[in-house]
Amino acid sequence: MDNSRHRFIVSLLAVLTTLSAAEAIPTAGARPAPKLVVNILVDRLRSDYLNAFLPLYGEDGFKRLLNQGLVYSQAESTALPTDMATAAADIATGTSASDHGIIGLRRLDRTTLRPVGCVDDKNFTGTNTSTASSPQYLAVSTIGDELKAATEGKALVYAIAPFREAAILTAGHAADGAVWIDDATGQWCSTQYYGAMPAWVNVRNSTASPAMQIKGLTWKPSSPLVGNFSYFLSGGMKRPFSHKFVGDERFRLYKTSGLVNEEVARLAEQCLSATSIGTDALTDYLALTLYAGNFNHRPASAAPMELQDTYVRLDQALAKILAAVEQKVGLDNTLFVLTSTGTEDEENEDLNKYKIPGGTFDVKRSVSLLNMYLSAVYGQGQYIESCLGTQLYLDRKLLERRQLNLSNVLEHIQDFLLQLEGVKDVYTSQRLLQGAWTPGINKVRNGYNPRFSGDVYIEVAPGWRYVNADTHENQLVRASYVPFPIIFFGYSVVAGQIGTPVTVDYIAPTLSQAMRIRAPNACKLAPLKIN
Repeated sequence: MDNSRHRFIVSLLAVLTTLSAAEAIPTAGARPAPKLVVNILVDRLRSDYLNAFLPLYGEDGFKRLLNQGLVYSQAESTALPTDMATAAADIATGTSASDHGIIGLRRLDRTTLRPVGCVDDKNFTGTNTSTASSPQYLAVSTIGDELKAATEGKALVYAIAPFREAAILTAGHAADGAVWIDDATGQWCSTQYYGAMPAWVNVRNSTASPAMQIKGLTWKPSSPLVGNFSYFLSGGMKRPFSHKFVGDERFRLYKTSGLVNEEVARLAEQCLSATSIGTDALTDYLALTLYAGNFNHRPASAAPMELQDTYVRLDQALAKILAAVEQKVGLDNTLFVLTSTGTEDEENEDLNKYKIPGGTFDVKRSVSLLNMYLSAVYGQGQYIESCLGTQLYLDRKLLERRQLNLSNVLEHIQDFLLQLEGVKDVYTSQRLLQGAWTPGINKVRNGYNPRFSGDVYIEVAPGWRYVNADTHENQLVRASYVPFPIIFFGYSVVAGQIGTPVTVDYIAPTLSQAMRIRAPNACKLAPLKIN
């Protein structure tokens, strides 16, 4: 072998050795993706209540999250109006109803002019329930969907919630399972859309289902401290509450009690112990929904002790979930995020006696007057086909037959409705789609979806109540900000407090970045910095 060839081989071996060594050394600052992501949505959680009841908590639930987690204290919803369904969809997809299509718990079916549930689907019968459901109206991908796609279906994705809509919307299209408590049977149930019921859920149903547990059960304050503590101005110590769950509504009432959080935590523990979730190199995903509202959705002034006890039991449930994950997966290997639906139970008190301005906006009567006005302008006809909430749906076929200009009709509608007492503003479909952007209109626009929303949205003035005898709607309008947090915890999260306002649709891209997958396909936001 000549010297030049020998020098070439020696040089080549040196390069290969260097490359091999470089591959063995991990990139500076890089770390593996979390083995498990736990996304916790708490319906009706409020920051002021969470902090007010701190003296009642243990050390391993809320206090642990607040002290060791990264807390975005000024979280906001993406759109108006909002409810549990829109919030769940926003968080799962990283976008708002204008893209994902979930405009509320119910929407109007234009073909039948009847309200339908946002997860109704007659093509997929229920398991342990008579309701037929699927995520068919969720128009874009979710965090769980993208994780499934990135892992060729190998990652485990489950959702557990007391409520059907939250379970299905947080699970997404490709999940291994979505389970909730049926209002009629008190069993953990699901939909055949996701295939067979997971075995660990069947075990829970056969040994200790909610239906079994509430027989003879009485909900009382969890400790004397709860009964003696009072945060609310409505008075000090009140008679301790005592609620039994009986009658046809017993399971629905159970789901609005503090006890339901313990049941969700138990099923989450069952999932962790009975599956391989969080144990291999692939990231898995667990979406949980808990409850922080008041018993039977009563206002805080009517049932303050129940609300306090619900937060205490919520704290205990969170401690159980954290402990179970720590034992099975390890907190350093798990990324948690906790936030709220940003909704609240309304106060029903009559404010007229305090001379606070307000009134009643009768939707049915207003629609009748509007139809009379449009008939005078364009000729006899039922121009408003139906309404849901304060959304009005035009008879588009009637407008086409009469060759009426949609823009002109909407302009007349807006001008007429703005003259009615109790109307703060009127948003037509064309104004939302083509009008100039302003901070005030942005959230309304985010909540508008051309496929499902009405042609006209009436914004009723704060302090006014809108009613509809046909649909039994009766709701007091408040424009007050509902304070709630977004808390990241575990994995490599750096603890801290951030007061900059942030919307819940930032959660999806942030979790996606940590999992090293694509963000959901309609998510346009950059991830938050959490470590």
